[in-house]
Parts: sequence; C-alpha cells; structure tokens
Amino acid sequence: MSQVDVTRNLLAQLPATGEGRLPPVELWHPPFCGDIDMRIARDGTWYHQGTPITRPAMVRLFSTILRRDPERYVLVTPVECVGIQVEDVPFIAVDVEWRGSGVEQTLDFLTNVGDRIAAGAEHPLRFETHDDQPAPYLRVRGGLDARLNRAVFYRLMDRVEQGSHEGQAWLGLWSRGVFFPVAPAE
Repeated sequence: MSQVDVTRNLLAQLPATGEGRLPPVELWHPPFCGDIDMRIARDGTWYHQGTPITRPAMVRLFSTILRRDPERYVLVTPVECVGIQVEDVPFIAVDVEWRGSGVEQTLDFLTNVGDRIAAGAEHPLRFETHDDQPAPYLRVRGGLDARLNRAVFYRLMDRVEQGSHEGQAWLGLWSRGVFFPVAPAE
C-alpha cells in the first residue's frame, strides 16, 4: 500500500466528533502499523512525503489524532497506529492574550493548529535554553507541547515579575494562580 493510500485510510477511519471536541486518542490502542513518511518540522510545518501540507484544515485534522507514546509520536485511529517524525515539538504557540495581573493573571495561548490553551497547573509553561537561546514551551494536551514563537516569547517577557520558586527569588509569569519561573532574580 502506498504512503498516500495509508494516509487516506487513516483519515477514513476517524469517527465523527462534535465541533471543538477532540477524538479520545488516549483510549485507542490499535496495533502499531509502522512509520509513514510524515514529519513536523521545528517551525511547525507538516510534511507528507517531503512536501509541505498546505491545507490548514488537513493539518488541523492530523493534529487531532496525534499522540505521544513513550517511544514515538503517532497518528492513531481506533484501528490503526502509525509513527511520524517530530523535529522538536508538534505545535507552535503563535499568539498570547492576558487578562488580569499578578496572581490573578491568565495567559491564553493560540497554537498554529487552532488550539486555545490557558496556562496553568494542567497546562504548564517551562523555559529551557537550547544553543544559548531561550526555548519556552507550553503543555497543550496529552503530553504534546507547543514551543512559543519568538514574538510570543518577547511579549511575555514584558509581563515578567518577581516571585518565589523553591524558596528563591525568581523572575517569572503568573497564570491561573501558578507561578512559572523564567530566570533567577539577581
């Protein structure tokens, strides 16, 4: 079966879900059918057989059946599971809005596939460094993360304030009553 046929077959297996509802991929455990030639690049572009997937609705559909298993990222339906490559994380946070300030602040993010997530205990922010560059991430769903794009990161840095993390003074961000440390306060 060709890669295109595998992809069409995968999409044909999807049950209908209500608007805004995601398929329950965490409940589906079909046999692993191998890897397909699909890749999510570091910039969030989805590729199939080396060609970018340019239809946003198609990318969104694939994103709804994406799951992170311990050993790989997979696209999963009730009857089939196939592996794909992800260069960093599958999603990019492309916008942020905030309401309130301090402990009462809520940070709402929008991803490149249309997910809206409010950072908090269930959707933590984390700030890492890769190659001496900041690498901020947000947990989106089911072990899947979004990397904050540069514009979103810089907008958030305007909101940083001092707080406490592990008994030390840190600069960080509040959202939904949770303090997310960015850097030690000096």
